[in-house]
Amino acid sequence: MIKISILYPNNPGSRFDLRYYVETHMPMSIELLGAHPGFKGVSVEQGLGGLIPGSEAAYVAMCHFLFDTLEDFIAAFTPHAALLQGDIPNYTDIEPVIQFNEVLISR
Repeated sequence: MIKISILYPNNPGSRFDLRYYVETHMPMSIELLGAHPGFKGVSVEQGLGGLIPGSEAAYVAMCHFLFDTLEDFIAAFTPHAALLQGDIPNYTDIEPVIQFNEVLISR
């Protein structure tokens, strides 16, 4: 299984509209990407804090998509890339960090 992690760094002065992301962008993403048979799930997380009590979280938000294979993700994402990427300015000015991961253990 493959996990696609989209991480939004908590940059000072940056803008991230969590409500829009959770209520508008992610439902659209789930509808479009979830139609692919290789889609296995998604989670969205809000950063609350860092290791030291009272410190800022490294990421303001994270999204993790699960697919059977990287090829499945690419097949699901590519037809909708312009729409999904075009919606980014509606909720943030942060350049996301994207990482592809192979899931080795999941319970």
